[in-house]
Amino acid sequence: MYSPEPILEMRGISKTFPGVKALNDVQLTIYPGEIHALMGENGAGKSTLMKVLSGAYQADPGGEIRIDGEPVVIDGPLAAKACGIAIIYQELALAPNLTVAENIHLGMEIGRRGMIDRQAMAEGCGEILKRLGATFGPRTLVADLSIAERQLVEIARAVHARSRILVMDEPTTALSSRETDRLFALVRQLRAEGLAIIYISHRMAEVYELSDRVSVLRDGTYVGTLGRDEIRPETIVRMMVGRDLSSFYKKDHVPGVRNAPVLEVRNVGDGARVRGCSFTLHAGEVLGLAGLVGAGRTELARLVYGADTRTSGEIVIAGKPADIRRPQDAIDAGLVYLTEDRKAQGVFLDMTVAENLNLGVIGRDARAGILNRGKGRWRAARAIKSLTIRVASPDVTVGSLSGGNQQKVLLSRLLETEPKVLILDEPTRGVDIGAKSEIYRIIDQLAKTGVGILVISSELPEIVGIADRVLVMREGEIAGEVGGETGYAITQENIIALATGVDRSLMAAE
Repeated sequence: MYSPEPILEMRGISKTFPGVKALNDVQLTIYPGEIHALMGENGAGKSTLMKVLSGAYQADPGGEIRIDGEPVVIDGPLAAKACGIAIIYQELALAPNLTVAENIHLGMEIGRRGMIDRQAMAEGCGEILKRLGATFGPRTLVADLSIAERQLVEIARAVHARSRILVMDEPTTALSSRETDRLFALVRQLRAEGLAIIYISHRMAEVYELSDRVSVLRDGTYVGTLGRDEIRPETIVRMMVGRDLSSFYKKDHVPGVRNAPVLEVRNVGDGARVRGCSFTLHAGEVLGLAGLVGAGRTELARLVYGADTRTSGEIVIAGKPADIRRPQDAIDAGLVYLTEDRKAQGVFLDMTVAENLNLGVIGRDARAGILNRGKGRWRAARAIKSLTIRVASPDVTVGSLSGGNQQKVLLSRLLETEPKVLILDEPTRGVDIGAKSEIYRIIDQLAKTGVGILVISSELPEIVGIADRVLVMREGEIAGEVGGETGYAITQENIIALATGVDRSLMAAE
């Protein structure tokens, strides 16, 4: 259990940027030997608050930071370090061309006779690496380490600097489940050694498993703090977004399972990962596509979209055979695809919001080869308003936006083509809870207008919550279907049963 006296108190912290109040009278109290989760939507103020704590930002006058009950002035990163504060950012701050020991001692190198004493540096951190369970040595080059191992180097650097407050920002984003388990064990070890750990994550399961307390920010303000016995997903969500979890998955559209088909996929395969897949998507229907990792869901979507080459089957859109050999063929036929990797294959991070939104229809308004930039700005303003994209101006770069807003920019660009069929591959991956809710609302509204929507998701509660029917893939084939007129209920248990090959007689009926 953590100490009764706080190690850190942040009182009345505000931070104003030109035209924006990022933090408004925020407070945070942290105790030694506790894991304290800090939660909130993207843009809630979590990162800004931590940058104030780290000395990267200076808070507005009037607030106060106390360490061990004494007021301190943190006017830069060195001052924060002197106070025992260390932050491990999501983008790890290591020099890959240096060794583990050199990274741990960066800025605190050991010298001897005017030279860096690498032997002493290796010896100085060897015991810490061993204590943290590292399988690599101090002389290992950081470039040769995995993401999880590099993260351990960051933790070792904080421990070596005798940090007493450790901030971890989305530490499991790039980790496998096994690496995550090892990280959790290490975090618990550090807590047992008396470190105060501020843990920032969007993943509710992690917060529930690790945290002793949870503090929530919303729109730059402090909402409240929950003790261990009060931590429940529905309570946290209500604090984060101001509404109940049950409102996330409301379906206001009438399921379109009896409407005319807008997409018919017949015996589609690639001769390897996808074999003989057939299904029908109706106008105004939200059709889920579920399955275990490696089942072939994304591969099937890419075949339908023309991103990969199919060796068999045919595709019919709105009753007309579609000869789709490349993505532009699909777009011309009224089918668009939102990729699962928006940063690598979707948005252009260095281009503005307006430029990204207009890419798909840029030639529509051109006259004699000259772009109509006024029409483009009008289209961007309309999209920003209709999809509630949180952005100061259409002229800001997409790379500066949160994950949820990047996803909405990409979705807006696809919708400008006025599609009949929309394939969404992991549409809420990497976005916060509030943005998820808004994306679900957009899906529901599109279904109301008659768009046929195929949603691929690894989050079963999401599939169960938004889909009218669910197809389940297993080993490259469609193993079965639940919902609609199948007689089987759309439940996580039924989906898992189909995904793993369980006897259908064990599945629950409607």
